[in-house]
Amino acid sequence: MNKWICCADESMLRERLSEIKPLDEQAMKDAKERQDYRLKVPTSLGRLEEMSIRLAGITGKVYGNMVDKQALVLMCADNGVVEEGVASAPQTVTLMQTINFTKRITGVGAQAKYFGIDILDIDVGVRLPIPADTLAEDMLVDGKIQRLVVDRRIADGSRNLAKEPALTRNEAIAAIMTGLEAADAVRDAGKNIYGVGEMGIGNSTTAACIISSFTGMSAEEVVGRGGGLNDESLSKKCKIVADAVSKYDMPDPIDRAAAFGGYDICAMAGAFLGAAINRIPVVVDGYISIAAALLAAEIDPRVKDFMFTSHFSQEPGYKAAVRKLGIRPMFDLEMKLGEASGCPIAFKIMEASCAVMNEMKSLEEGQIDAEYLDELREKSLF
Repeated sequence: MNKWICCADESMLRERLSEIKPLDEQAMKDAKERQDYRLKVPTSLGRLEEMSIRLAGITGKVYGNMVDKQALVLMCADNGVVEEGVASAPQTVTLMQTINFTKRITGVGAQAKYFGIDILDIDVGVRLPIPADTLAEDMLVDGKIQRLVVDRRIADGSRNLAKEPALTRNEAIAAIMTGLEAADAVRDAGKNIYGVGEMGIGNSTTAACIISSFTGMSAEEVVGRGGGLNDESLSKKCKIVADAVSKYDMPDPIDRAAAFGGYDICAMAGAFLGAAINRIPVVVDGYISIAAALLAAEIDPRVKDFMFTSHFSQEPGYKAAVRKLGIRPMFDLEMKLGEASGCPIAFKIMEASCAVMNEMKSLEEGQIDAEYLDELREKSLF
């Protein structure tokens, strides 16, 4: 048995989930009142105000909240369904990009290097071997996030979901627990926000299965071309997703996630759940990330309160997922890369939200007689 499957302790998972507590409503009420009396018309800074209020609910602090200590958690794994011809790229890409994240030369890596953001790069199921000199076992080194690929490989890729369940339940739980471990590592490294992304050829098929299954949308409505499928391969991909969703209609979300896979999405779901447990704001990236967020919310709906969504993905099905979650993306730059590439941009928007709450002075301090704002303040929708 792979040593990481020994981490599949379901009772421990349930125990950890019991640690999730609701947002601090009093802190949010006080934060809203503070926002209403800043040097502006109430609600005129829109979602920047909304974010700062929710951050207060997460931390329990009305102001003084910061999101300047940032990290990205990347879960890397291969998906057996590529045997069906549903991916245009070979699985060697998963291996090479997993390694390239450590070099900071990918789309998200370049941003992380520029902004000084740490990357926790984890192999949970890459099919091909990662060179020993690139691999490490510890997530933290001297209290800081590991710069090599962290070895948490449960298997050499998932099984082919078109022929059999992609994972066993124990394997899915082991991946979720790896996500919780990553969340704890980020917390222990002193980070106050992180984003969740991935690398895994074939994972747009597994994500489509999860989104279709949990939203009720048809395969045709949620399946996209991924890395650039032709029409014939797209049609085949739709059929595989439709058949899998019909076949694996189990009531337990973990059982469904195991049937569809993959290790990356299950581990990402764990990273989202870990954010709620540790009361740290977490940013959702694109199509694969929103599928993992959807899975996390099916396991425990309270996790949604701790999620902030970065960008609107161009992949079909994304809109259905955010509608189901009841959360809105911050921006639309026509992105569809994945890798947590939207998260660094979202971090900057959230930094602006904190600045508004922490640095903007009150109406009184600005010597503004604001009686005319009282009616607007009473109508505030936040």
